[in-house]
Amino acid sequence: MNRLSQRVQQVPSSGIRRFFDIAATMKDVISLSIGEPDFVTPDSIRRAGVASIERGETKYTSNSGTLELRHALSEHLAKRYNVCYDPDKEILVTVGVSEALHCAMLATIDPGDEVIVPEPCFVAYKPSVVFCGGAPVVVETRVENDFQVTAQAIERAVTPRTKAILIGYPNNPTGAVMSRERLLEVARVAEKHNLIVFSDEIYDRLVYGVEHVCFAALPARSVRERTVLLGGFSKDYAMTGWRVGYVCANPEILGAIRKVHQYIIMSAPTMGQVAALEGLLHAEADVQAMVRSYDQRRQVIVAGFNSIGLPTFEPRGAFYAFPDIRQTTGLSSEQFCEKLLLEEHVAVVPGTAFGACGEGYARVCYAASMANIEEALTRMERFVKRQK
Repeated sequence: MNRLSQRVQQVPSSGIRRFFDIAATMKDVISLSIGEPDFVTPDSIRRAGVASIERGETKYTSNSGTLELRHALSEHLAKRYNVCYDPDKEILVTVGVSEALHCAMLATIDPGDEVIVPEPCFVAYKPSVVFCGGAPVVVETRVENDFQVTAQAIERAVTPRTKAILIGYPNNPTGAVMSRERLLEVARVAEKHNLIVFSDEIYDRLVYGVEHVCFAALPARSVRERTVLLGGFSKDYAMTGWRVGYVCANPEILGAIRKVHQYIIMSAPTMGQVAALEGLLHAEADVQAMVRSYDQRRQVIVAGFNSIGLPTFEPRGAFYAFPDIRQTTGLSSEQFCEKLLLEEHVAVVPGTAFGACGEGYARVCYAASMANIEEALTRMERFVKRQK
């Protein structure tokens, strides 16, 4: 008897962690691999979390999360994106967006249902579909379209078994941001075929020179009712370790997601919710300062890659660059990243960790100090010259 489930065996280990683990055994490594802000959580947020613990707020909250945080999230989304959610019936606080996505999938996807997943994409998307018995259907995005998924590509992938579309913009790993026009086209396809849309918007505040468009706020007729909006505090507020996310959906879907959450988690960390509330209410200046810093680094690293012969699409969101390593080096993504790590002690992630169509690319996280970015570019230039 095989003790492991077929679902678990079907899912590979994370391609991100492999290179991170190798780098951890080496000295003098510049790691541009893990998608985590290099900023410490802003001071006022940290103080709010500490004060919560000192007040003895260490018990469970409501399954849905604290009412104060849900009200603040409702007001935040209404003010920023003009989309309104009832804090009692349509907002659930989760342990990061990963739990939100997992619970949403379990609440809506039956075995055999197909979920359309544009690639390259975050490593957890397809496994989340597989773990609930669904079938991920990959739709490729390409640099020629600025890595924005097209409605035509989605529609070609629709079958009678299609249940949902899972999109994540701003995108990890490419840094792409979807335009309002293309999102509207996707919304019309979802309406035409009566599909759920899971919209992962964890990087919504990290955009540069463009507008982030909240999918649920689009004016298409039924878009809000079919959208499961996923968001959180890890990236925008530099709160990865606090593990606070949220999911918004219509009462029927949200009620089902809450049911899964009740049995898996119970509630998100209490002190983390208090800290997240402080972030929403009083940390806007900190968020803006981080965005300005990321934008400066983004410009330096993209210009640097282009100058050393690694053509790089201009990322407009998140904190990742996605250089094309094919033409200059002749290496595969895996070969490039492994040789770069062993020879120059720079850790980046092969594009194939985010799907097969990531072959020929590497994901580079620029949530690192400017000094480390500049030194990494120097080392990578040496490496690239040796491949010619």
